[in-house]
Amino acid sequence: MTNSEYTDWTETSVAVSVQLRSRPLWSAFMSWPSRNLGCCFDPSAQPDKVAIIDLRRPEQPQEITYAALDAACDAVARGLLGRGLTRGDRVGILSLNSAPMIAAYLGIMRAGLVAVPISFKLARDTVDYIVKDADLRAVFHDHERAATVPDGVLGIDFDAPDGYAALLDHGPFTAIEPQAREVATILYTSGSTGMPKGVLLSHESQMWALDTAARAGDRSQHRYIVAAPMFHMNATISAKTALHAGASMVLLPSFDARLYAQAIAKYRVTWLTSVPTMLAMMARERDLIATLDFSSVSHVMMGSAPLTKALVEKVQGIFPGAAISNAYGTTEAGPGVFGPHPDGLPRPDTAVGYPTEGALAELREGPSPDEGVLYMKNPMLMEGYNNRPEKTAEVMRDGWYRSGDIMRRDAHGFFHFLGRADDMFVVGGENVWPGEVEKLIERMPGVHQAAVVPVPDDIKGTLPFAFVVKQDGAAIDEAAVKTFTIANGPAFAHPRFVEFRAAIALSATNKPDRRLLTEEAQQIAAKRRAAGERG
Repeated sequence: MTNSEYTDWTETSVAVSVQLRSRPLWSAFMSWPSRNLGCCFDPSAQPDKVAIIDLRRPEQPQEITYAALDAACDAVARGLLGRGLTRGDRVGILSLNSAPMIAAYLGIMRAGLVAVPISFKLARDTVDYIVKDADLRAVFHDHERAATVPDGVLGIDFDAPDGYAALLDHGPFTAIEPQAREVATILYTSGSTGMPKGVLLSHESQMWALDTAARAGDRSQHRYIVAAPMFHMNATISAKTALHAGASMVLLPSFDARLYAQAIAKYRVTWLTSVPTMLAMMARERDLIATLDFSSVSHVMMGSAPLTKALVEKVQGIFPGAAISNAYGTTEAGPGVFGPHPDGLPRPDTAVGYPTEGALAELREGPSPDEGVLYMKNPMLMEGYNNRPEKTAEVMRDGWYRSGDIMRRDAHGFFHFLGRADDMFVVGGENVWPGEVEKLIERMPGVHQAAVVPVPDDIKGTLPFAFVVKQDGAAIDEAAVKTFTIANGPAFAHPRFVEFRAAIALSATNKPDRRLLTEEAQQIAAKRRAAGERG
């Protein structure tokens, strides 16, 4: 879509928007006009307020009002139904973030269809698998990914005149009111083992999550920034939360550390949502950060991956006026499982919080009720995995979801994330949690970031292997890292191999790519051993 076409889309959407009455933003909070997830915002509250600042072209930012976004969502819904799609049909989205992408995502659901965001970083054969597994009738895509859409599926190009722009059918539309637990969207997991699994999420479950977030208070005055990919829960819930609150959102096409930092300062962002690795990467841009004004930032929320105290301290140094919190959620059981303590107790830096009202959390399979695998039961639970009843049965037990995450509960009831049960490995009979070793290494002066994975060993079974990113100018070596970890933690958990890198390899969701790192670690360890080095 050219810049002029994008402007036409915005202006047309405003022109055909329905007559809206002005009213206080929060007057009808608990009696939302529709329970359709595609109607997660109320355009009548402040129709002329900017909903999205689209930075697909940072030099030419596009501002889309709530009225324009609402009209575009309706136009997508009308256009899809006009193409013969019917209630329950699945529609994919394969694209970088953009305002038209948001309109497509919400418009699909308004029409009673099911939105299926797909990772644009997946190999072609995996995309083919998802298209077949979800039985997609159509796929919205940007021009760069046109060739990735399989033959035989209707492709709707955001950037082509005969694609998205031609699909839009402007005019009034009444969103389909969903039935109880009717599926609204499918998010595919990262597929760290085997092919991705499609998580079935209902309108009801996601609206409950948005309502729960809104109970924390009026956030309409805030300006969010979203840079994580929209095929991941972190970004989709952040975008919907911002819209549900009547706030404004700065939307990046994808994460770029420098653009992210510059956008925060330029657009006076107040609320950051991110994956910890994103802020770790931004923190390395020290020369740029020194030139920027971040005084607008009042809230920094990091989630979707373990959080270390060292990173909290770095982020606090960059945003000294911000309250920093560690969020926790899963695609299968929702994003709002934990929150503030009901008695107002301060949350420890790295704790994920206290169970939210209406969201039950238990620790099982561990040495005590205060440590073990996290089980959750709440209205946000998935409806199951698409076409995978056996996998659904493995994690859904008597209405509880088994997360596979190991947590500890402290004396005040706060939960602390220790690691994935799948990530834990055994060194000479001792359990080692990679996240705990990473926290330890990142406490070392001169270390910016660390990722720990196991490598096989004939004697101990497995041994820790650490990838380490140094702080600029730091003069540390492998021996120093080993000495520090032995002196400050259990000896069995210290890394037997240390590999220094300029950056940690990331997965499509901006988290450390543990599968790739494990493969590389095994290769490096084998070469070192062949050269006579001992772990």
